Amino acid sequence: MTNTTVAPITIYTDGSSRGNPGPGGYGIVMLYGKWEKHFSEGYRHTTNNRMELLAVIKAIQALKKRDIPIVLYTDSQYVVNAIEKGWLYKWIKTNFAGGKKNSDLWREYYQISRELNIQFKWVKGHADNVYNNLCDKLATEAADGKQLLIDYGYEKEDPLR
Repeated sequence: MTNTTVAPITIYTDGSSRGNPGPGGYGIVMLYGKWEKHFSEGYRHTTNNRMELLAVIKAIQALKKRDIPIVLYTDSQYVVNAIEKGWLYKWIKTNFAGGKKNSDLWREYYQISRELNIQFKWVKGHADNVYNNLCDKLATEAADGKQLLIDYGYEKEDPLR
């Protein structure tokens, strides 16, 4: 009998915002077998929670194969709890009633993740996890960068920015 279990893709993500709100960024580390990829982007004005969630979205969008299980590590309880405790499904069902924040990103996550097998795992931030610390470094360096992008979803929420 052969083992048909496929090894999961391991993803680490982190988000950062200087000032919260302020300049922000995300960092991602993706691991599969001997393959390792790092990437990040910085934004001129955003929040930490948006960058935490955007990191997850960007990691999923970067996947070439969609049929491999994913184990995703994040230090964001906001992200893990919204998904693992079912808050996101309630928010979607009620059309984000009550002014739930980041509905643009949550809707995007929901659309791109529905057919994926993702297991979320919370990891303590700024601790001894090498990959989480690397993601934090990537995110903060991106937030401190010179070529910052516009977080249109965030800046649209408050046109006075």
